[in-house]
Amino acid sequence: MSQWDLSGHLDALKQVHLYRSRETIEGPQGSQVQLNGKSFDNFSSNDYLGLANHPDVIKAFTTAAEKYGVGAGSAHLICGHSYEHHALEEELAGFTGRQRALVFSTGYMANLGVISTLVQKGDAVFQDKLNHASLIDGGLISGANFRRYPHNGLDRLQQLVEKSNYDKKLIVTDGVFSMDGDEAKIIELASLAAQSKSMLMVDDAHGLGVLGDNGGGLLEKHGLGEKQVPVLMATLGKSLGTAGAFIAGSDALIETLIQRARTYIYTTAMPPAVMAATRVSLKLCQQECWRREKLVSLVAQFRRGAGQLGLNLLPSETPIQAVILGTNEAVIKANVQLREKGMLVGAIRHPTVPKGSERLRITFSATHTESQVTAMLQALESVVT
Repeated sequence: MSQWDLSGHLDALKQVHLYRSRETIEGPQGSQVQLNGKSFDNFSSNDYLGLANHPDVIKAFTTAAEKYGVGAGSAHLICGHSYEHHALEEELAGFTGRQRALVFSTGYMANLGVISTLVQKGDAVFQDKLNHASLIDGGLISGANFRRYPHNGLDRLQQLVEKSNYDKKLIVTDGVFSMDGDEAKIIELASLAAQSKSMLMVDDAHGLGVLGDNGGGLLEKHGLGEKQVPVLMATLGKSLGTAGAFIAGSDALIETLIQRARTYIYTTAMPPAVMAATRVSLKLCQQECWRREKLVSLVAQFRRGAGQLGLNLLPSETPIQAVILGTNEAVIKANVQLREKGMLVGAIRHPTVPKGSERLRITFSATHTESQVTAMLQALESVVT
């Protein structure tokens, strides 16, 4: 098959159950969604707090759109940086307990931008093997000496860091791992970084809003601040229900990114209305603690039921629950059967996850009901066990 035979390559993907298809949602995100005129219980979204369709968030968006229009019109450093961008950045800085924050258009761009700005050829970067693709790609394009350590394998990380003779060393980890749902060993990582004079960066995209008394994420949960974790990244499109991402840290870090991060400098700014909506969802995240409490209750209910069914669950106390099936074929089959029962779940296959760990990725929202969780468990019983 020719390297340029695109149709042949696509057919090959279908034969090994790796072909991906997009879903066309007919309506808002929520614990139920509409597909092809049919309603599904939605267990595949990252809208953990149920804010993507919150009326106050929608009102803020529409009000700001009437004031600012739709597009930002330009990059931040030309004329695209609005009052709403600036206000959100200040509020994110206060929320995370850091000097400043900087909004990026996507989480992928934030990670590529910050890593490639902080390290280059002649430096070293160390990453958990289960880090998000954007972190891995950021390490690769930076030109730095790039080493990966086994998932949460801190003994191996320590060996790699101690053997490294590079002056600048950056350790990068997810806070909550997006496919497994478990948490980084952040206390130990912070200690190791301090001892080795490395800089520590945490991508807390799946922890922000979910963990911590106020939704501050993994770092708030463990009482860590800017000194222990100088670089904090998180997204706005998961728990906060909108779109975009941010980096939070020292004044010097943020100013350096404004001056040097290519993915910030050369990109049109997010629409001001999205920033206005995020300011409201950020307040709701902090004020409505019942959303996190509800998630804890739903996850506990699911894990109890899954244990009784003998499902092969990965250890996770977060809204990300992985049911291991072990092959791409088994995952696709289960996904189709669950859909026939009105359940929408993520079918995660190799190479997104290691071979043999192909899984259903079931995620929970504060807007799910206990009866929906019960229905999901009943569906899994008939499909998986």
